[in-house]
Amino acid sequence: METLDRVVEPTEIVAGRYQLRPPSLRDVPDMMEMSRDADIALWNPLASGVDEEAARAWAERFADWDGGRSALFGVYEAVEGRLLGLVSLHRIDLHLSFGELGYRVAPWARGRGVATMAVGTVAEWAFGYLELTRLQLLHGVENVASCRVAEKCGFLHEGTTRSSYRYGDGELHDEHIHGRLIGDPAPAR
Repeated sequence: METLDRVVEPTEIVAGRYQLRPPSLRDVPDMMEMSRDADIALWNPLASGVDEEAARAWAERFADWDGGRSALFGVYEAVEGRLLGLVSLHRIDLHLSFGELGYRVAPWARGRGVATMAVGTVAEWAFGYLELTRLQLLHGVENVASCRVAEKCGFLHEGTTRSSYRYGDGELHDEHIHGRLIGDPAPAR
């Protein structure tokens, strides 16, 4: 894998009434509240049950986008400014022209299209700014909401990986893998 000292620089993106930018220490209370949510605990086990110290360390580490090797965007309403969710572009490999997306949405922001907007926006940014050729997204097969987000953002279902990830219930789950190429038609929004 081609590694560079810094692949990406922290940036901000305005998407309609939303703003995507690196998280900061002021987001720690919302991160802690999100970590107690049952859905986040199940589907994002590394983000569950976070105490204040861990949330602060995590915010500090990813405010710099992990030294430029990944891009973590906090999703905010431009007016209100509260953290609505997080979208990450990780496993960035410029040699393979590849990246992987992950996301979670705060319980107070669900059902408003936040995940679809944020994933679609970060995908377009990765194709445009980083000139990546392929993005992929994986989710537990039981996570129907994540499947809908992937499809709405133009990611095609490419298959199922069996017993590939241990989720928050301690069990290995099958995952759907979705992929999108730079030349794929942009989804209608």
